[in-house]
Amino acid sequence: MEEKTEATGAHAHAGSCFFCTTAMPMLESLVGEATRDHFRNSRVEFLKGLRSLLDERIAHLAREEPKGTHVTVE
Repeated sequence: MEEKTEATGAHAHAGSCFFCTTAMPMLESLVGEATRDHFRNSRVEFLKGLRSLLDERIAHLAREEPKGTHVTVE
């Protein structure tokens, strides 16, 4: 299992990884703070949508069906 460092959360072998040392810092410098905030908020909203779908399905499955039959007496 790979260990993560405390400060950065990067993998222990990050010093030798091209993506971690070169590509990721370059990509991060191209993306502004507002863009990062937008995509983070987008991920949060997507997860809230999934939660809403799950809540609806749970409510549907949890509702109790009426037992027996309703008979009108004259």
